[in-house]
Amino acid sequence: MLSLTDFDYELADERIAQTPREPRDSSRLLDATAADAVVHRHVRDIADLVGPGDVLVVNNTRVLPARLKLFKSTGGAVEVMLIEPGSDGAWHALVRPSRRVRPGVVLLDAGGAAAVTVGADLGDGLRVVTAATNEDLRDVARRLGAVPLPPYITAELAEPERYQTIYAQHEASVAAPTAGLHFTPDLLERCRRAGAHILEVDLAVGIGTFRPIMVDDISDHEMHAETYNVSQHVLDACTAANRVIAVGTTTVRALESAAQSGELSGSTELFISPGFEFKVVDVLMTNFHQPKSSLLVMLAAFVGPRWRGLYDVALQHEIDEPMGQPYRFLSFGDAMIVSRTSTEAATNV
Repeated sequence: MLSLTDFDYELADERIAQTPREPRDSSRLLDATAADAVVHRHVRDIADLVGPGDVLVVNNTRVLPARLKLFKSTGGAVEVMLIEPGSDGAWHALVRPSRRVRPGVVLLDAGGAAAVTVGADLGDGLRVVTAATNEDLRDVARRLGAVPLPPYITAELAEPERYQTIYAQHEASVAAPTAGLHFTPDLLERCRRAGAHILEVDLAVGIGTFRPIMVDDISDHEMHAETYNVSQHVLDACTAANRVIAVGTTTVRALESAAQSGELSGSTELFISPGFEFKVVDVLMTNFHQPKSSLLVMLAAFVGPRWRGLYDVALQHEIDEPMGQPYRFLSFGDAMIVSRTSTEAATNV
């Protein structure tokens, strides 16, 4: 049995990045693509790590302004966080405080106009919500909503586009595929000139990605479904590639869901944990993740027990540059790039 405590480590608050580095590709990169060495680089160096025959795959989802600050007719504040579309224009949403909002209550915007109607309780903190007018709920979100930064980011984000990747297209996610936040147009072009092909998939980042694991035995964890789309062209290119380099855990989940299920698009509840047999991805670029998270469990499935040593290196290392900057963690933090370990080795976390 793999216990949740097997994926714990100590992360001090001061190591959590509150703002992104500028420019995007100046973020630090812990290069662990070699099995027996670690090299300290910057994300801009990725162009030197790819070559002919490599495929670099990114998740082109865009973050919806899904956090709505609304009010009951009595004046009480209610936050509605859109999670995923349901049927007939309804959405599933996190409503706080949910227990104080009865089904049928209409929530108002700051000007007192009807905005959202709260419906049935779906469990796990989710409610059915619909637009209180004839508007599409996406349009309500675009008009009234804000980009939903993770709760551990307490600093104000001066430019909301900084929480979007430069290639973001399909507005469907409630969190950014954060490994992709490091890329610039120039960096992608340099990767192309180095011989790598840049391909795109789509996975709508939802509660499945950021929902905490609430069970001791991780085999009992159930992932919430997220929608994905992977074209046949992308899968064929991955099959023919020298190496498939996935930018972010959500890209891994999309590619492996398509390969495992044989379905190019749909809904996935895939939970990647140690013992998982990867069919597509050879190299993973990813940010540093929260303790006890499903994303850290995926990293352990990819590199095995080596993950802990790599995190220790990142937590302890500082490089000789102005102000001596240590690696920073989570969504606005730095990144690592790692090669996949054999399934047998990765099982022994």
